Amino acid sequence: MAKHIEIGRKGEKLAAEYLIQKGYSLLETNWRHRKGEIDLIMKFENNLVFVEVKTRSRDKWNKPEEAIDRKKRKLLIETADAYLQTNSLNLNSRFDIISIILKNTAYEIEHFENAIIPDLD
Repeated sequence: MAKHIEIGRKGEKLAAEYLIQKGYSLLETNWRHRKGEIDLIMKFENNLVFVEVKTRSRDKWNKPEEAIDRKKRKLLIETADAYLQTNSLNLNSRFDIISIILKNTAYEIEHFENAIIPDLD
């Protein structure tokens, strides 16, 4: 498996564990529709939370969350809409970003709630 894929999978696992500790329930991982993928789909209280996880093995360059450009946001929104339609769900939903920087055996994690607002993208 390619190194960047391993790093991404490790980040998704850490993000899921982090959110579960915060009281979220994991519904789906790596849900795909056409060209889009949502890393984690969680439920928190009465909200469906679509989570994009960005992981880096060092913090030399841009912060992980800065890798989500307008095109990626649009694709996430379209994929989330497909998930809602496919599962006939009518819940409040939001888009969060989890940013992870791996440092040897430790890591830094940041959680950005409501990081993507569909009406503004």
